[in-house]
Amino acid sequence: MKKHYDVIVVGAGSMGMSAGYYLTKKGLNVLLIDAYDPPHTYGSHHGDTRIIRHAYGEGRQYVQLVLRAQELWDQLAEESGYSLFAKTGVLCIGPQHTPFMDEMIASANEFSLPLEILSHDEIRYRWRGIFVPEGFIGCFEKRAGVLFSEECLRAYRQLALSNGAEFLVNTVVEKIDLDSQGATIHTTEGAFTADQVMISTGAWTKKLLKKIHIDVPLQPVRKTVAWFECDEQLYDAHVFPAFSYNLSDENYYGFPSFAGSGLKIGRHDQGKQVDPDTVSREFGLYSEDEGDVRKFLETFMPQAAGKCKAGKVCLYTLTPDRHFIIDQLPDFPHIKIVTGFSGHGFKFASVIGEIVSELVTKGKSSYDISMFSLDRF
Repeated sequence: MKKHYDVIVVGAGSMGMSAGYYLTKKGLNVLLIDAYDPPHTYGSHHGDTRIIRHAYGEGRQYVQLVLRAQELWDQLAEESGYSLFAKTGVLCIGPQHTPFMDEMIASANEFSLPLEILSHDEIRYRWRGIFVPEGFIGCFEKRAGVLFSEECLRAYRQLALSNGAEFLVNTVVEKIDLDSQGATIHTTEGAFTADQVMISTGAWTKKLLKKIHIDVPLQPVRKTVAWFECDEQLYDAHVFPAFSYNLSDENYYGFPSFAGSGLKIGRHDQGKQVDPDTVSREFGLYSEDEGDVRKFLETFMPQAAGKCKAGKVCLYTLTPDRHFIIDQLPDFPHIKIVTGFSGHGFKFASVIGEIVSELVTKGKSSYDISMFSLDRF
């Protein structure tokens, strides 16, 4: 194994694995280091599936990025031979004229995205498995759907390896020494140097950055998802879409049943603030692990409120404004910080890998990433 690389990627999860591929595609000599062996269950990419939607209630600034991300996911599937995307459609439900729903509709209009606006009666007629109260509407994107997140990482890892990337897994980064020309990464397997470094360690980013005297406002939060026995005729992926359901003070999201897996559901808001090194990963430790989503299903999707087949714990890494961080350190521009994806970042992993490769090779991105700057804090 070499001791010096063009780029070292610290944290080979969703963003790091993607960046590793795009960096090697540009001919760079890349080492990816991870504390585990991705894909794994300790980051924010496990649990089989993630939603990708194009009309974006979190801000229309994301639309161009997610459209490019979809192109890149499709390219990855073709190049790798992996099945990465299911076009189930995505149905977002919420009270009419709330900021999230209004922004989703506005973003679709601005970018000419196909988006069906449905009344509560139209939703209930089309999908008998979901109840929608009066005053709520649905926004349905037929072209959106579900990414198979762990398969996405496997595909990027396979291609990065074939491009010459090296991996150091089950290896902890203990310290990073910075200088004006590069950095030295001290690990449990020895020290390595690089001209440029990408730090993308998810819930551990705040701790790692503190070691180089940089304080970034990141908060890891414990989240859970669960799979429930359901009426497969109503909720199978061939007939039911991925969905988000926004109540006035609660937000849920879910997936149809793939090959009898059961309906998968999670709660997007709430969650316990945790230390990623000591968090309990036992599903069911807290009553709300299953209780919150079961209560939602019993109210709005009763034919999916069967036996809980499985549950998993994952971590969100939240920024104060819930927008991402994609930037380089002001005094050390060869150090890239990519973090804070706040529970809605996976769908962008492909384009973020491309962005990092631009930042490394050109010093800037062709995309407008100003809203993700460090200096906003």
